[in-house]
Amino acid sequence: MKTLLILRHAKSSWKDASLADHDRPLNKRGKQDGLRMGKFLRKQGLAPDRIISSTAKRARKTATAVAKACHYEDKVELTQEFYHAGPGAYLAVLQNLPDADQRVMVVGHNPGMEALVCHLTGGIETMPTAAVAHITLPIEKWAELDYEVQGELLHLWYPKALTLE
Repeated sequence: MKTLLILRHAKSSWKDASLADHDRPLNKRGKQDGLRMGKFLRKQGLAPDRIISSTAKRARKTATAVAKACHYEDKVELTQEFYHAGPGAYLAVLQNLPDADQRVMVVGHNPGMEALVCHLTGGIETMPTAAVAHITLPIEKWAELDYEVQGELLHLWYPKALTLE
């Protein structure tokens, strides 16, 4: 059984209208929510074995904040494949992961995040910024992850709904 954590990037800033979409940073709330979600995942015992993020600045910064707060010690992997991606792009990357990785986090953008959750679980869920979907997959090897695999959505967490001590 593998575990997938699907994280939508945190709230981005629109202050500088001259920036390309790919280069938009996080706003103050986004920075706080990334740390909040990382701390929460650590407390839940759900720190990932691997984090893979879109190359967009807001996704990278979210992934980095979560990694820091959950005490993830490896480097966050970046892939252009996740920028404005649909489920197929995520599956293609995940299928090539080493089987030693039991719990993997992917960080990306909507509508791709919602489409990936729907594809893997059959449920239609809303993924606001910094939301994390916790999905178990009935596979032993990442190479087995294809369009036929149906996982189970165990949790869907939103930063605003969390209480941290």
